[in-house]
Amino acid sequence: MNNRRRMTLFNLIRGCAAILMALLVAAILIFISCDEPWLALRYLILSPVLDFKETISFNAMSLYTIFGNMIPIMFTGLGVCVMFSANEFNCGGEGCVMVGAFVASLCAIYIPMPGFLHPLFCVLVAMLVCGAIMLIPALLKVKLGASEMVCTLMLNYVLLYIVKHFLTNVFADRSRGQTQTLRFLDTAQIPSIVVRAKLTWGFFIAIACAALIWLFMYRTRWGYTIRMLGVNKLFSGYSGLKVGGTVVLAQVVGGMLSGMGGSIEMLGRYTSFKWNSLPGYGWDGMTVAILAKNNPAFVPLAAFFIAYLDRGCQLMATYCDISSNMIDIIQAVIFLFFAAEQFLAGYRQKLVVKGAREELLAAEGGARA
Repeated sequence: MNNRRRMTLFNLIRGCAAILMALLVAAILIFISCDEPWLALRYLILSPVLDFKETISFNAMSLYTIFGNMIPIMFTGLGVCVMFSANEFNCGGEGCVMVGAFVASLCAIYIPMPGFLHPLFCVLVAMLVCGAIMLIPALLKVKLGASEMVCTLMLNYVLLYIVKHFLTNVFADRSRGQTQTLRFLDTAQIPSIVVRAKLTWGFFIAIACAALIWLFMYRTRWGYTIRMLGVNKLFSGYSGLKVGGTVVLAQVVGGMLSGMGGSIEMLGRYTSFKWNSLPGYGWDGMTVAILAKNNPAFVPLAAFFIAYLDRGCQLMATYCDISSNMIDIIQAVIFLFFAAEQFLAGYRQKLVVKGAREELLAAEGGARA
């Protein structure tokens, strides 16, 4: 087994251990706070795909709902993967989802177009706007050395209140009982595959984007430059790579993907824009990227895991005396163990030593031969 395979095995074991620790913490909290902990655990772990009403049966509609919930967090997860690969801790995906959804909504209301072209145009405009927004923290980082994490955290709330201002004072439908825009034109809606589960064609678009981003990251020189920058920024500069341009590229691509996710979510699952707070998809995308180890190929699997847990927490909150915020605790514990550099460091050291010993023995055997 070569060193690369050993590290892949270690990362897989480390990821599974972090997930198990998070679920163990959740189980302990459930046993402490719930009157029926075993029932709550059943809803959390099994009920997202199994129906227990009369006999145990497969619940296809619930699975379709999970697939539908995966759509926006796959896009934000892909965006974070690109930015994290460049060692850019960018938190701006949350604001880009909000702005992308709002911009796509305005295009869906005020710019009439033929059927197929209309949602495509709305999504494209949302992507371009969000890519332009991510130029702000990118240029601040490159030109002034400002922390992209602080800039994007603050930028999220700037974008939120800008959207709320225009929604409330300019584009609100005054005939409605709540703050929302006019209804989208029918031509702008992304068609549903399963209407009851709100599963749209955006699911397959997200899967295709995961494949394209993997090709971009691992089969193009731009992707190689982004990954090299993440491994060693100083070496990248000394070797002649354009560090500043690569930082800007990574953040702009990440912003465009997040804006794409927000626009597809809005046009596929809603008929008017009515978000009055940040939707949370950007934070979920960070967890997805961490679980996927910044590899776009694993983003759909990581997004399925998070959407599955979210569905389980919703069912648990509905039928048991447990808050649906349990998903936030699970994600926080996963993030904690992935961020802890010393978590399973002893096991990694053993793998490295074992590999070095095997390579030394192989070299000695070859020399004797």
